[in-house]
Amino acid sequence: MRYAILSDVHSNLEATEAVLDDIHERGIRDILFIGDAVGYGPNPNECIELLQDRCKVLIAGNHDRASVGLTDIRYFNEYARHAVEWTRDVLTEKNRDALTTFLIIYEESADDMMLVHSTPKDPEDWHYILTLWDAEVNFHHFTNKFCFIGHSHQPFILEKVPSGEFITYRDKTGIKEDSRYLVNAGSVGQPRDGDPRAGYALIDERKVEIIRIPYNIKSVQEKMRREKLPEVLIERLSTGT
Repeated sequence: MRYAILSDVHSNLEATEAVLDDIHERGIRDILFIGDAVGYGPNPNECIELLQDRCKVLIAGNHDRASVGLTDIRYFNEYARHAVEWTRDVLTEKNRDALTTFLIIYEESADDMMLVHSTPKDPEDWHYILTLWDAEVNFHHFTNKFCFIGHSHQPFILEKVPSGEFITYRDKTGIKEDSRYLVNAGSVGQPRDGDPRAGYALIDERKVEIIRIPYNIKSVQEKMRREKLPEVLIERLSTGT
């Protein structure tokens, strides 16, 4: 078992290419994508095509579904709505069709893993797992040893030990035989944990960890300004907030 898990690319081609280069250098073949290929950023078509080419599994996020009319955008904030509407206008027909084929939930039974963008409890309601209470509720909705999520753009590794207690890790932990794990893979294209570097998760037989990779943020910001995407979305790339 050796997987790279990517989430929340958000049309950020430079970040995606930097992450995929790092994965290639590590010799990892199996890449799993868990949602939001598009939204916010300036290169939706290129990112969809790159993910299709490189990933073994493709999960849909709320921005993916919204960009093809399968999720209501009225609950999105004004900046996210603007980006979704812009994305709808620039998507090719081929890539729009591709987004409709992305899965909502997937289980890798051989390695006892569940993959979902938001939550295993209500995967298409797009709720967030932000607290230990949220995590406790959702642990009752998967039986796998590992569940990987994204959506909040805030990476974490949460271990549930046999006694029912939780242990939280920021970036790395060894895997214990009797524990179960809920892992947020963070965000490739728009981190929101105060670290602007692209992030993704890596798992093998011994450990699970969050990897951070620098990329050319200014290049993405320049393209976003040319497309007149909201300035707040452009500036937050620099701060990771």
